[in-house]
Amino acid sequence: MKSDVETLDATTVKLTVEVTGEELKPSVDHAYQAIASQVQVPGFRKGKVPARIIDQRIGRAAVVEQAVNEGMATFYRQAITEANLRPLGQPEIEVTEIPALTEATGGLTFTAQVEVRPEIALPALDSLTVTVDDVEVTEADVDARLDSLRERFGTLVGVDRPAADGDFVVLDLAAHVGEEEVDAVSGISYQIGAGNMLEGLDEALVGLSAGETTTFETALAGGEHAGETATVTVTATSVKVRDLPEPDDDFAQLASEFDTLEELRADLRVQVAGTKASNQAVQARDALLTALREQVEIPIPSGVVQAEVHRHLESEGRLEDDEHRAEVEKDATENLTQQILLDVLAEQLEIKVSQQELVDYLINAAQQYGMDPNEFIQTLDQQGQIPAMIGEVGRSKSVAVALRQVSVVDSTGSAVDLTPYIGTDEEAQGEEPEAGEASQADEQDEAEATPAS
Repeated sequence: MKSDVETLDATTVKLTVEVTGEELKPSVDHAYQAIASQVQVPGFRKGKVPARIIDQRIGRAAVVEQAVNEGMATFYRQAITEANLRPLGQPEIEVTEIPALTEATGGLTFTAQVEVRPEIALPALDSLTVTVDDVEVTEADVDARLDSLRERFGTLVGVDRPAADGDFVVLDLAAHVGEEEVDAVSGISYQIGAGNMLEGLDEALVGLSAGETTTFETALAGGEHAGETATVTVTATSVKVRDLPEPDDDFAQLASEFDTLEELRADLRVQVAGTKASNQAVQARDALLTALREQVEIPIPSGVVQAEVHRHLESEGRLEDDEHRAEVEKDATENLTQQILLDVLAEQLEIKVSQQELVDYLINAAQQYGMDPNEFIQTLDQQGQIPAMIGEVGRSKSVAVALRQVSVVDSTGSAVDLTPYIGTDEEAQGEEPEAGEASQADEQDEAEATPAS
């Protein structure tokens, strides 16, 4: 099969593919078999109708059309593989030459225009230095961790004063759009400042005493009235504060396995240090990606972005929401940019994903969705999503491998050891057999070709 690639821009190519009659013949033969199994011709058993009879009764044009439609996806995949392309979107297929209806060995020519992953060159990783915060545990850090522990054992007690930020209010609430009551709740406890209910509720509750009522207007965020302005009436039935236990030896024995507050604080200090060290790995990851983004220009295929935006808005029923469209487009562009960057990084580092790494990832994902791991994996396999999961694991792994090559330092310039979080090259050499390469080509679902008309 012969194919030529024409680069239209940084993210779009046009393939011209010529399929010989010999290469097309298996598809033609299969088309004859399929049609023979579907038609009934007097004097012939079903499935045994000769090709010449099908040509007479059905017409060779129908056979050729079916052969082209069935074979197109295979020819397209073969062409992009041979051209070493990384398609990101669906191709636009145009058949420019079909087999002659009078020739059994005629060839096929088609063009495929598709958006592909752009070619970008990443800088040498060993030339990069990223800076993270120091792991310095202060008494204030330990106090904050201790206060969080005390809050878990605190109790709510009523107070006879106006509500303030951080207080807990038991409230009744009703929302009206015009004369219609669209929502109502009663007797719920809410902490002022949480910000997880209606916008404007926090401001309305501050200064409200038990038994007092106020109203405010807000835009509804969900339901059939989402986006509409509602008048909300809220009544505070009680105002409470959290009464914390005293930080002493008795509390240490209540809240931990330690006998003294001093021992508990020492353990909390270790916990804080561990958290800060873990945060260093996250900071290093973000700093590395930022450094790479600053040194390379990544062209973004607009068609892929717009397809994702349309899919997202359509699923929400908000295709006409221009403001939301702008937000989704920004997010889609950012996500695709990072995906391209990580795919190129994984390819440059020749990242491989082991079977165990893939299984561990799928088990963790199943737990997040609250599904049985076997059922979750089977569902992904049926949907053809396993290659996409390999890609996700590969991207994450590529950052860890890259961080082994860059210099990671704290604010004093001292080297930071991230080995507990990113592993070592020696450990990687002992990994299990591979589940697949982590690249955009593995992740990309092979696009279905447009049927011939």
